[in-house]
Amino acid sequence: MKLPKFEFKKTHYLIAGAVAVLFIGWRIYGTVHPDAVEEKPIPVVRTITVGASSTDNTAVYPGEVRGKYESTLAFQTGGKIVSRQVNLGDRVRAGQVLLEIDPKDVNQSVNAAQAACNAALSNYHLAKDNYERFNVLHAKGAVSAMVRDQYKTQFEAADANLQSARAQLTASQNQLGYTRLVADHDGSVASLSCEVGQVVGAGTPVISLVQDGNREIQIFIPENRIGEIQPGQPATITFWALQDLTVPGRVSEIAPMADSVTRTYKVKVAVEEMPPSAKLGMTAKVMLSTGTSSAFLLPAGAIYQTGDKPGVWVIREHKATLTEVKTDGYEGSNVRISQGLQKGDVVVAGGTNKLTEGQEVRLEGSEAK
Repeated sequence: MKLPKFEFKKTHYLIAGAVAVLFIGWRIYGTVHPDAVEEKPIPVVRTITVGASSTDNTAVYPGEVRGKYESTLAFQTGGKIVSRQVNLGDRVRAGQVLLEIDPKDVNQSVNAAQAACNAALSNYHLAKDNYERFNVLHAKGAVSAMVRDQYKTQFEAADANLQSARAQLTASQNQLGYTRLVADHDGSVASLSCEVGQVVGAGTPVISLVQDGNREIQIFIPENRIGEIQPGQPATITFWALQDLTVPGRVSEIAPMADSVTRTYKVKVAVEEMPPSAKLGMTAKVMLSTGTSSAFLLPAGAIYQTGDKPGVWVIREHKATLTEVKTDGYEGSNVRISQGLQKGDVVVAGGTNKLTEGQEVRLEGSEAK
């Protein structure tokens, strides 16, 4: 059924009015109840001011108390150890017998050398008597010079054989003496690497002695710092186990070549008056002056590594800015920064991996905006 033209227009106007009313109502509702906007919280960061812990001209190295003169002893002949007269830590005197090996085989060598020496001595006396007799006969014209010279040659050969036999006997007797290992000086037994019943070869280290007297501190310097150390350089030494004890020292020796494994240089620091309470092997801390330094110290957690370029987050106008820096080694748990920062810069000390460039932050202890 077809609606009249007037009725059709009336229906059309009613629909348009309803749509307009709905639109105006929605705008009014949106104005009264706006959409909730989620505010992103501003992170609070812990910071450190550059220069508050700047480095001075002192470098600190861990070390160990050692004897100035240490000897590693070994037998000069091989054999089975049958006796041990010392224990670890014992004090010994020069010439004291420390270890012995079984001398049975060496005794047989001495006996054989002694027998050969006796036979050579008998031949020597016989050749000497013959030469003296024929020398007298030659003087009287009873024998020719050729015969006299023949016995002279036999006498000289017998004399040479006697000297050789005596040298062999002396060498065998020395080998017998080598079956006993004796202390070469007064000191203390620092290490033992053998037991009774063990078979050792000639030259195998079995015991270490530390000579009485001077003590020193042994430290190791990395390659990039060895140029700052000089012989005779003064040092200040403290001990981990002796908290209140500080002694002066000086650099006495610097290794000319780095260790092939650790790539560090061995340095010895002499101590003129080592306190009695500082025992061998104790941990020490050596402080050496290394000249003027313009570097700064930052906690290791402040470093933000991107690839092979280290950086730190610097706070400027409450925003984080990543700044590239150059490191120059470590001092304890701190990193030495030589380039990229200025005194007074505020650097994020932790949580650096959660920041982004230009991110707004709030300093720890400051009031919220």
